[in-house]
Amino acid sequence: MKSAKEHTNNYNFEVLIDNYPKLQPFVFKNKYGNLTINFSEAKAVRALNTAILKADYGINYWQFDDNNLTPPIPSRVAYIHLLKDLLLGSNLDGNIKVLDIGTGANCIYPLLGQSIYNWQFVGSDVNKSSIKQAEKIIAKNQLEDKVSTRFQNNPNQIFQGILAKTDTFTLTMCNPPFYKDETEANSATLKKLKGLNQDTNSISRNFSGISNELWYKGGEKAFLHNYLYESSLFKNKCFWYTTLVANKDNIKSMYASLDKLGAKIIKTLPINIGQKKSRVVAWTFLNEDQQKQWNK
Repeated sequence: MKSAKEHTNNYNFEVLIDNYPKLQPFVFKNKYGNLTINFSEAKAVRALNTAILKADYGINYWQFDDNNLTPPIPSRVAYIHLLKDLLLGSNLDGNIKVLDIGTGANCIYPLLGQSIYNWQFVGSDVNKSSIKQAEKIIAKNQLEDKVSTRFQNNPNQIFQGILAKTDTFTLTMCNPPFYKDETEANSATLKKLKGLNQDTNSISRNFSGISNELWYKGGEKAFLHNYLYESSLFKNKCFWYTTLVANKDNIKSMYASLDKLGAKIIKTLPINIGQKKSRVVAWTFLNEDQQKQWNK
């Protein structure tokens, strides 16, 4: 199985095109004579990721609306591998069930997690269209026995309305919205386009993305603290709660809140892909005895 680093530094375009011929029109030789694509073009990025999923992970169908988020595969793979290490550190290595908060139309984490480690997934989302598209991807890839979805009808809630009385999950995972509103998201896109010397007359994100995928009232910090609080309402429903954190300045307040909420262990796990740095924060409310009982 490819690592995130291999994806980043060594795209085998011949193999990718062979698996997904629709990638061909977007591939060209750069000034160094190497095959590449225009990473600022949304359709090219979508075609590359589709080819990677098919060639390396056996995902034969990955189609959703153009305006929905197209996630970068390397960083998603990195998150999955981090969670595997977290599980091994807790002696958890069988019958893994994961709740993916905000699974999106692309359903990327369940697709990767079941392919790499054969984990079971439930994906939740606040957007009915995203749920419908994710379910089509699941069905087309014949993964109904490994992946299911749940609709969150209250956008202000995360676990409430999703977790049932009989549920237990080994892990939760989440890629929170980065921005507080559309204006902030557009400003970030313009800054990125200027850095790439691209046309700034029209705002076009190479990864696309709809409102609930990109922004949340109060931004990432508000979402994260809602996530932390609601996790404390279901302390015994999950062994490890985890989330990506884009802004490292949010870490300090997360630790303070989790300490007040009664978390027994809190960890920050780094993700470094090229020049991009991110991190995953993981926490559990289970004490040592409860952790041992869970393992049994």
